[in-house]
Amino acid sequence: MVSIPRFRALSPVWNAALIGVLASIPVSILVNWLPNSEATLGAGMMIFGAFVAGAVAAVRSADSGAAGLRAGLLGGVLELLVFVVTAGTTAAWPLSRLAFFAFAAGAVLCLAPLFGLGCGRVGGWVVRTVASRWNPTASTS
Repeated sequence: MVSIPRFRALSPVWNAALIGVLASIPVSILVNWLPNSEATLGAGMMIFGAFVAGAVAAVRSADSGAAGLRAGLLGGVLELLVFVVTAGTTAAWPLSRLAFFAFAAGAVLCLAPLFGLGCGRVGGWVVRTVASRWNPTASTS
């Protein structure tokens, strides 16, 4: 019998967040192939990854919002890393640009988890709604 590998050292919420982030990679790549799409992998993790993380957390009876929040945080961190790598060395930047980057990085790290929280709650809500429709005892009237 084949079992699904699990990250045993992590909490169920982090486990769901990592599953959501990994599942969002192919979806983000497919969305980026659409015409006029400027989707990035980090944004896909914040939206699709958090949605999947919330759904996985709801199935496993964990907090879907917390799983989405963590997936959004991982997506925001990835976006900042991609920006730093593509922007080149920050040693040659003037002080005003460094100050703006520090402000923008703080804003991204504050807003990305909020997007993830919302998408994670929606993912959990969708799973709970669909599961209640499949349960014949939920609507017996």
